[in-house]
Amino acid sequence: MTALVDAPARADGLQLLGTMVGSGYRTPPALVRRGDGQTLQLTPLLYAVLDAIDGHSSPEEVAARVRERVRREVTPEVVATLVDQQLRPLGLLKLADGSEPALKRSDPLLGLKMRFKVTDPAATRRITDPFRILFRPSVMGAVVLAFLAVTGWVFFRHGLAPAAYDAFQRPHLLLLVFVVTVLSGGFHEFGHAAAARYGGAVPGVIGAGLYLVWPAFYTDVTDSYRLPRGGRLRTDLGGLYFNAVVVVLTFVGWWATGWDALLLLVATQVLQMVQQLMPLLRFDGYHVLADLTGVPDLYQRIRPTLLGLLPHHWRDDENRVLKPWARVVITAWVLVTVPLMAFMLFTLVKAFPRLVGSAWAAMGDSSSAVGAAWSQGDPVDVAAQVVQVLAVVLPVVAGGMILGRLVLRWSTGLVAWSRGSVGRRTAAVALVAAVAIFLSFAWAPRPGAYRPIGPDEKGLLTAALPGAVRGPAVEAAPAASASVTGAAAERRLAGSDPLAATFGKGERLPTKAEPRLAMVLVRSDAGAGTGDGASGAGDGAEQPWVFPFDRPLPPSEGDNQALAVNTRDDSVSYDVAFALVWAEGDEVLQVNEARAYASCSDCVTVAVAFQVVLVMDDARVIVPQNLAVAANYDCYRCITAAIANQLVLSVASEPGEEQLLALGEVWGRLIELGRTITSYPLAEVAARLEGFKAEIVAILGSAPPVAAGTASATASSSPSPSASPSGTTPADPEAPEYPESPGGTGSSAPSTSPSPTPTSGTTTEGGSPTPTPTDAPAEGESQTAPTTDGATAAP
Repeated sequence: MTALVDAPARADGLQLLGTMVGSGYRTPPALVRRGDGQTLQLTPLLYAVLDAIDGHSSPEEVAARVRERVRREVTPEVVATLVDQQLRPLGLLKLADGSEPALKRSDPLLGLKMRFKVTDPAATRRITDPFRILFRPSVMGAVVLAFLAVTGWVFFRHGLAPAAYDAFQRPHLLLLVFVVTVLSGGFHEFGHAAAARYGGAVPGVIGAGLYLVWPAFYTDVTDSYRLPRGGRLRTDLGGLYFNAVVVVLTFVGWWATGWDALLLLVATQVLQMVQQLMPLLRFDGYHVLADLTGVPDLYQRIRPTLLGLLPHHWRDDENRVLKPWARVVITAWVLVTVPLMAFMLFTLVKAFPRLVGSAWAAMGDSSSAVGAAWSQGDPVDVAAQVVQVLAVVLPVVAGGMILGRLVLRWSTGLVAWSRGSVGRRTAAVALVAAVAIFLSFAWAPRPGAYRPIGPDEKGLLTAALPGAVRGPAVEAAPAASASVTGAAAERRLAGSDPLAATFGKGERLPTKAEPRLAMVLVRSDAGAGTGDGASGAGDGAEQPWVFPFDRPLPPSEGDNQALAVNTRDDSVSYDVAFALVWAEGDEVLQVNEARAYASCSDCVTVAVAFQVVLVMDDARVIVPQNLAVAANYDCYRCITAAIANQLVLSVASEPGEEQLLALGEVWGRLIELGRTITSYPLAEVAARLEGFKAEIVAILGSAPPVAAGTASATASSSPSPSASPSGTTPADPEAPEYPESPGGTGSSAPSTSPSPTPTSGTTTEGGSPTPTPTDAPAEGESQTAPTTDGATAAP
């Protein structure tokens, strides 16, 4: 036997951290850290043997030192066995020939990849030493109070809407917010290192890597295990404390510059703090829970904890390794974490097609914007557009990586588990088949499966449950949602069998002169509309009506009506009606109207009506009407908008086959717009309708485009219901303006171009229409009637 074998030596870079203070184990483990950064737990005997090995002592000398320390009989043979079968396989000792062991580091599913060092331990100490003053109790108290005051002011007084508007109006500020948010992640790590230094531990390197696809920083604070529980918790929370410091400094920057966009940093820091506090993944919250319980290997406790809940495992030794209180806490964590992670995985699988559709749509929408910014030589705008695309694309890539790694690991585990057993192999094949069927069903390219996520969708977790209530399904013309569920009705509305209102017994029923809100029960199949033909969704025969003004009349034959009625809080209701009418005879009196009525809080109600009227004969009277009405009653923090767009064309003869094919292609894209209309801002909807009008005019004739004017109707914000006619000034000059509520565009200028000639009825809101002379027809107008935030209006 050589001297190398007689004198075992520790592996290079090995650190002995000692027995864990405040451990949740009945027998506190000892901790060691290998040169590759992996921390391992050892029994007291193994740690004593490793501590006694110095590279020069023989097994007999090592055994003598261990006997003095553990107060039990330890022979040289026991030391040799522990060296060869325990310590060397763990990579803690050099091999028998004196070479370094091949270390196999654990590879957690969501671990940090592609790590690289930014600072060495000495540089970390130099950089973070000045920040130790922030952990003095008086300074910490002042910073925490300032943080609470700033966050309360931003979220509950000032709001984030001005910050978001400012950021998107000035892309360089949005880019600044993104850069500072990334850098604040590094400052977060300074907090961990400074907290460890303040407690007396020695921080290691600060580095960076990829957490799935996102850049992330890390700090080696393994030495903090030497500290008592309070010191370890301070180290765990030090990063969150430095996020609070960033919030306070952000407020100072906003106060000095007046840039509202900077306040977005408050939101990003708070979101980071909430994310870091989640104990499900290996974030700060995970380490806080581990140090509170004194159990540093929470994930390793999942399997034994679940097995320990089975009756035939109650008396296993594994159930007694933890102290009773620690076992209760860990069991509760396992029972919460495992179902949540399973549900999150299920939700990711179901939502993955929608994420792919959203990423594809975002890339398509932003490609033109990036190209335009690049052609204009604006690198800041290009970078801002790229950031917006990455914000949508990266989650899709991350979700794909998670699912891919899970499939690879589980398939490898199933192969190993089922090897050599026909029964296990059959069960593994059945499980794989079941998973494949589920994925095929979840990801099948059904209509709408890969549609982008729209602004009307809340993304509630309950939406993933079977039979859960979904948001409004927007097809060519989504039905206006006006039903309100509640308890059993006390009285029924006279003459309306399907409806029932919850008026208390003995109460006086409301009248037209004295209306009041009520909870109304509606059959689930009531109030459905088509919205794809001449009548749209405008009949509304079974919709409840709780407004202090008359219900609009249903559309007549040849008319087009979009009627959106919303009385449900926190909801989005769209109604879309598209129609193409062939007008024959002496009179052309078609009416195109969009009506939106709302009485709810935090709700959005939009009606969009688009009508094309083709005049085939030499009509003597052409008086089309294009109406848009948006009215609120007792509405808070709500947006109500109506867009009516009408095109009237005189054509000399029926369109030919090529023209009909071209019209069909345009109409198909128009219907597709209706299916995805909730994913577009109202201003873009109005602009796209104008584009469709121009295409139809170009297909059916060569009439020159008419100069565009503007016609809009904005409801006043006076307490009593009122209306502002098209083109007039709102009654309340102090009414707030909302950039997301667009004004419609159109034209009222006459045209004397040859046939086919675009004509239009005058856009009105109440009153009688003004006839348009047949010898000087004008192109149809597009009218938008938006009302927001408590404004009231009536036709």
